[in-house]
Amino acid sequence: MVLEGVSGTGKSTLARALAERLGGATSLHTLPTPHTGWSALINERLRALPQFAFYLSGLLHAADLIRLARAVRPVVADRYASSVVACHAAVHEVPVEEVAGLLEPFRPYLETPTRTYYLGCSEAALRGRLAIKPDAKQDDLDLLAVPGRLARLVTNFRSVRAADATAVPLDMDGKSPGHLADWIVADLEAQSA
Repeated sequence: MVLEGVSGTGKSTLARALAERLGGATSLHTLPTPHTGWSALINERLRALPQFAFYLSGLLHAADLIRLARAVRPVVADRYASSVVACHAAVHEVPVEEVAGLLEPFRPYLETPTRTYYLGCSEAALRGRLAIKPDAKQDDLDLLAVPGRLARLVTNFRSVRAADATAVPLDMDGKSPGHLADWIVADLEAQSA
């Protein structure tokens, strides 16, 4: 399964809760290592197309890791293809369809999630979460500092969610990670029954 959404919605916290509920499921973040350590430098120094190539290589690497881990146990991915499309389009102010078109030739290589849970919350809750996020990166800070970035990103995630056959929207406001993890496990069990 994949957890998607704007930074600060609770994806990483929920991924940890789900991995625990699923008895040691593999949990990974897209971009996985070694890409994670390079992203700030890439975002600072490269233009839009080379940045996309970098994030695409991280996504393809994540697909390989998911494929291997999935043979042994369930996998919880914190971000995946939808984030690459929605975030790149928001940062560079280009239509989601243009970025999705760049990704399209690589879709057959990607693992298809059983479910993709799109996490959302109110702007007030998001601002509160980002203010106390211990691992906030420049992208997280820019989300609120760059005019229009948050609105573009929210719109982009709605757009990619509408085109995603595995999409399940989840409102995070007022819900604990434990409660949501229980709901997701029940949803997955109902789907496989």
